Amino acid sequence: MLVSCLLVAACATSKDSGLGTRTLECVIEEKGQEGPSSASGYRGSGNYYMVFEAREGQATSRYRLEVTRQQWQRFQEGQRVKITLNNNILVDIRPNE
Repeated sequence: MLVSCLLVAACATSKDSGLGTRTLECVIEEKGQEGPSSASGYRGSGNYYMVFEAREGQATSRYRLEVTRQQWQRFQEGQRVKITLNNNILVDIRPNE
């Protein structure tokens, strides 16, 4: 009995809770840049991010995601885009045509 309980518990904890890949139609609500971390000692340009707002069913979701400098320059606030997420990590941004 104890062995079967441990086996069930092990299976339950190894279950993948990832969200998978999904594509959302969004509006870019905000763009920003965080300065470089002084703790790292590296004097780079910092991180770029965008805040996306998407309708998912009856709910409205907001995602604050890190983007590349090129994506940050290419897309503007208020622009409608399609984003592809893999486990809530940004994979791609495309204009919503």
